[in-house]
Amino acid sequence: MRRWTTRALASAAVLAAAACPRPVTVPSPGGGEPELRVALAVGAGSVVLGGDGELFVTDDGGGQPIGSIPVGARWTAVPDSASGGATLRLLKPDGTATEAHRGIAVVNVTENRFAMANGRRYRGRIHVVAGRAGLTLINRLGIESYVAGVVGPEIGARRPNEEAAVLAQAVVSRSFALGNLRRWESLGFDAYADVRDQVYNGVAAEAPQVWEAVRRTGGQVLRYRGTIIEAYFHSTCGFSTAGVEEAFATARARPYLRPVSDASGGKGGGHYYCDISPRFRWREEWDGQKLRAIFTRTLPALMPLGGDGLQRVTDIQVSRTTRSGRVAELRIVFERGDVRISGADVRAVLRPEPDRILSSAAFQLTVTKDGGQVSRLVAAGAGSGHGVGMCQWGAVGRARAGQDYRRILSTYFPGTTLDRIY
Repeated sequence: MRRWTTRALASAAVLAAAACPRPVTVPSPGGGEPELRVALAVGAGSVVLGGDGELFVTDDGGGQPIGSIPVGARWTAVPDSASGGATLRLLKPDGTATEAHRGIAVVNVTENRFAMANGRRYRGRIHVVAGRAGLTLINRLGIESYVAGVVGPEIGARRPNEEAAVLAQAVVSRSFALGNLRRWESLGFDAYADVRDQVYNGVAAEAPQVWEAVRRTGGQVLRYRGTIIEAYFHSTCGFSTAGVEEAFATARARPYLRPVSDASGGKGGGHYYCDISPRFRWREEWDGQKLRAIFTRTLPALMPLGGDGLQRVTDIQVSRTTRSGRVAELRIVFERGDVRISGADVRAVLRPEPDRILSSAAFQLTVTKDGGQVSRLVAAGAGSGHGVGMCQWGAVGRARAGQDYRRILSTYFPGTTLDRIY
């Protein structure tokens, strides 16, 4: 078997805890506040529309009125088979359908009420656009309302003495969104509503604590030399954050995305701000059969296995580490040859389960062999997520220690400035 060097998997997964699903009434977006187009669904076979107030429906292109959806009623948008999916129609409760449209826009015309799509409430406007691959469901709203629907799912409900972490998350989430505007322009929106960008759950994710953080940090972003930064964040760094080039092989190094120690400096040493995280330390174990099954599923995406399938695994080694102490390269040795997995791919290749990636790339291995092949592998690891940017549990720990959100942000993003841009 020849040696293969793998390419990085471009992923910026973030993790989150659920927030209190309590809607909060806030003022309409103010002047100068940017709007965001959030993709709630892409390639959908249908979209159910309704609201807790009357909805006004118009053509998304020309703005011509289509009709109104009464309170409690549900209309369903479906691709129009006659056009091969290039247009859509709205099916009403009485079985009638509207004319075909390329797209439609929906807005709630009742004060302090919300449009609903697929049973979930959203601020702003709802758009449904037809395409050959299915329907695209988009929520268009002011950035502050978007941040209010993101902060809770991303960092969870926090205690009063952890408020600074919520404020920091609001700034980071706003910076991430504005710094990535038009990244998905070719698809007709600005952000996905999941871990491809940030987890956004609409009104259900809002809480008074979140809106207070949004108001107090309104319009604030992190900038480096005048440009909004790439505001990465993750759950738990374990001991130190990572440089962006460590986690994503295609990324260029950034002065503000370099390794930052999370040591708390407490008495006796060895303590870290994120040691309150449930994933601060972890352990995973594979027997030989399970390891072989995992590699049979994950390695073909990165290298050819050949007609004989996966050879016997004779050794597994961490062959290189990054400057923050994470795995930069994993060497898997077979009977004939070996394969070297880049640090950016390690979590997806060395999976604990087929549907779950490894918690982090910060781990050490213990290998047991029997008959010349690996019979048991144990990974003892630290942290959760890619490790770049703000450590969320570290931010919570720093807030408990009395640090304000400005200090938290300047620590995890060194050299940046906190600026109000609108």
